[in-house]
Amino acid sequence: MNKYKGKYRIESNRLQNWDYSSSGYYFLTLVSQNRKNWFGEIEDEILGHSIFGDIVKRELEISTKIRQELFLDEYILMPNHLHLIVVIKSPVETHGHASLRNQRPPKPNLKIKTTGNLHRKPKSISSFVAGFKSSTTNKIDDYIDEQHLNIEKFNRNNRLWQPNYHDRIIRNENELFKIRQYIQNNPNNWQNDNLRFAPKLKK
Repeated sequence: MNKYKGKYRIESNRLQNWDYSSSGYYFLTLVSQNRKNWFGEIEDEILGHSIFGDIVKRELEISTKIRQELFLDEYILMPNHLHLIVVIKSPVETHGHASLRNQRPPKPNLKIKTTGNLHRKPKSISSFVAGFKSSTTNKIDDYIDEQHLNIEKFNRNNRLWQPNYHDRIIRNENELFKIRQYIQNNPNNWQNDNLRFAPKLKK
């Protein structure tokens, strides 16, 4: 674990030297803190969402619609995590979600260099994820207040989401097809899902 400005920070899963605001298809996984099942449950391979899950789904659709450079290709909200494929296209390439859904993913140029700055780049994957996490946390906190629920509100000391997230740059059409299938079949595979159980605490 390295230090930044004198403080320890969690190592990033980001691919070094890749510009995450560049055009491409990205497979993202966001997980609830401690893998808690805030968003719903699965019974007999049927997925049902909680009120918190409905809020997350609504905010995901809003978050992708308000960003002209980003489109939602496929997603599934599980009881404690979210899988999604998002597409970043430059303004000259965007023609709407329907046409993007049937396009082949561009072959990523892994030689693209980043600026090396530690600030979050606008219109990038990290900017989208940060905004989405913030909006879902705020909306769920508002719901807790409105309904006077006996639940601790979410904040830095009681996170809704894990601080980091997993990403994969989709490199070709075959990989895109397989990941779409994986997302669609996620509820059927819940019993064997590695994300199903909370991590064991170290003694």
